[in-house]
Amino acid sequence: MTAVTDQDQDHTEHPERPDRSEHSDSSGRHDEATARAADTGSPWDDGLIARRVNGSAGEEQRRVTEPRASTPQKVTPLTYGPQLGARLEALRELVGLSRTRLDNRTLAQAGRVLDEAAARRGLSGRHTVVALAGATGSGKSQLFNALAGVPISETGVRRPTTAAPIACSWSDGAAGLIERLGIPPRLRRRPLQAAADADDRLRGLVLVDLPDHDSAAVQHREQVDRVLGLVDAVIWVVDPEKYADAMLHERYLRPMAAHAEVMFVVLNQIDRLPGEAAEQVLDDLRRLLDEDGIALGEYGEPGTTVLALSALTGEGVGDLREALGRFVSERGAPARRISADVDIAAARLWPVYATGRRAGLSEEAREEFSDRLADAVGATAAGEAAERAWLRNANRACGTPWLRLWRWCQQRGEPSTGRATLRGQLDEEATARQRVEQAVRTVADRASAGLPAPWAQAVREAAVRGSQGLPEALDELAVRAGLPPGRPPRPGWWPVAVLAQVSMTVVQFVGGLWLLAQIIGVMAPNLGVPVLLMVIGIVGGPLIEWSCRLAARGPARRYGLDAERRLREAAAGCGRARVLDPVAAELLRYREVREQYGRVTGTVARTG
Repeated sequence: MTAVTDQDQDHTEHPERPDRSEHSDSSGRHDEATARAADTGSPWDDGLIARRVNGSAGEEQRRVTEPRASTPQKVTPLTYGPQLGARLEALRELVGLSRTRLDNRTLAQAGRVLDEAAARRGLSGRHTVVALAGATGSGKSQLFNALAGVPISETGVRRPTTAAPIACSWSDGAAGLIERLGIPPRLRRRPLQAAADADDRLRGLVLVDLPDHDSAAVQHREQVDRVLGLVDAVIWVVDPEKYADAMLHERYLRPMAAHAEVMFVVLNQIDRLPGEAAEQVLDDLRRLLDEDGIALGEYGEPGTTVLALSALTGEGVGDLREALGRFVSERGAPARRISADVDIAAARLWPVYATGRRAGLSEEAREEFSDRLADAVGATAAGEAAERAWLRNANRACGTPWLRLWRWCQQRGEPSTGRATLRGQLDEEATARQRVEQAVRTVADRASAGLPAPWAQAVREAAVRGSQGLPEALDELAVRAGLPPGRPPRPGWWPVAVLAQVSMTVVQFVGGLWLLAQIIGVMAPNLGVPVLLMVIGIVGGPLIEWSCRLAARGPARRYGLDAERRLREAAAGCGRARVLDPVAAELLRYREVREQYGRVTGTVARTG
């Protein structure tokens, strides 16, 4: 069985090309009629046959075509292994957790990988789509025809020759895969039946001939880039003149280094190289691929297969066919391609998830933040004020009446300082607000230290949102949790001290009245007893007051510390609810995405 080229496509893609012969016109009309028959659902053209351009095209067409099956072909969907399935699920979770923290551009590639993996999973798992890619004049179309055993893709000196992707399927059931590539039925072919039967290992192969990746036509290059993102494997065809082309290595091979296991690099046209020149060029090609970071599949190791052949003479084509047969029969290329795509997506996401240091809030940072808030709210001053209030209450209860009267008069005689007090309160409020802001900035900087930029920004924003209204809330807490209403509690010995102080006062009065009665002659003169009573009262009162003051220092100190503790706990609770908890929530989200990122990369992620 001989084969054909698609002349009607050639005329469609290149209307400026003149007709080569009347014979070509008749063949073109025949192909156009065949294409119309396919569009109308003719059972004699399934879009997968090779049409030949010669005088007996119609006769050969009738001999090679087969009626389309009346029942739909059964397609076995692709299944991913447990490890790849877990990585894809982790990537899906990672994208979901990150959408509110990362921009769409950062997550775009990961989203495309998930979409393509889902789309490929729903298509045939028994087929492997392999693209033939190369530069202008590399001979990829000639190699395409040699593998198919039939001249399907047009070859010639006119450039570019291949204007649109052409697909050749070695078995049924690949229609969905070819449709996914956007290749219309008129550009789908079948190999020569004898060639297909000769090597059964190629069953399941879908070979796609791409336009030149260095074509002057922009749409050709766009088609190459689009299809390369959808196929399962790629055969790069290079020639002795352009194998070191910078565009090939920098635009395609180097970025696709992770896809080494699903790539072939073929040095074509070795028939043009004399003697040992082919081996020298092949060694230099391997060197360039190694510099690109592409692992070479040598000594049984996984990697890119590098071969030398001549599509014109057929030298080395059998080796490529054999390697391609083993590759297709394994049916592992789609999964390896998706796994490599996941690796590339994970590598590009590394800067937004990875950190070189332990991240998080230490207990020391939390305690320092609480101490700063306590200082801002004046917890220490409030404790000292509570201690002084307790002592004042003790002095009022246990002090002598004369000392209390003197203090009362002293307080009445002091000038009013209302304006100065108001100004002092305003200054204290401004200072307290600055302290709160400084505390929030410090804890945010410590919590975000070492985090990737997007997550560090999210932590700082959470801290800033929580700090809004924090100074006012602390002021309310200072009022509620400061000094309790009413008098401070009294110890059990206070009634005894008060009774003793009252007794000393009574003794003074008795001694004074007794002495006064002696002076006015009401009672007989006897200065010893009244004077002694007065001395006991005058000395005993201050002595009792001094003793009570010494005894009150311990309870007053404990009372002040308790008031300070209450205020510190209230300030810490307010800061924790408004600032630390939102910051901790952001850190927890980052730890979750780090764990998912570790599952995507297949490593154990160390989270902070």
